[in-house]
Amino acid sequence: MKTVILEVRSPAEAMSGFADTWRTNKLQKSARISFASPELLWKVLTAKRWELLKALCGAGPVSIREAARRVDRDVKGVHGDVVALLDAGILSRTGSGAIEFPYDAVKVEFLLQAA
Repeated sequence: MKTVILEVRSPAEAMSGFADTWRTNKLQKSARISFASPELLWKVLTAKRWELLKALCGAGPVSIREAARRVDRDVKGVHGDVVALLDAGILSRTGSGAIEFPYDAVKVEFLLQAA
């Protein structure tokens, strides 16, 4: 199962993790997409975008129109969500222009602790 981990890490922590991976030449088992704060993560992953990701999990490349059909929403609204998810690096485009969420599962990680 191909899993992506959406996590909250500062840019410095994310770069440190990248440098460690580069230095040790050990690939991580899961892909990771980092957000600088929980607020940014939830700003990008709205309820409708989360629903869209669920519909695209393991689906392979689809058109925006097909994605809209799967979540029973209008194409214009889904297009706006797709653009936001593309900008965040969560979705990708194929050579033919289709959109793809190339994972079968999503894991969200962040730590809430006392200030």
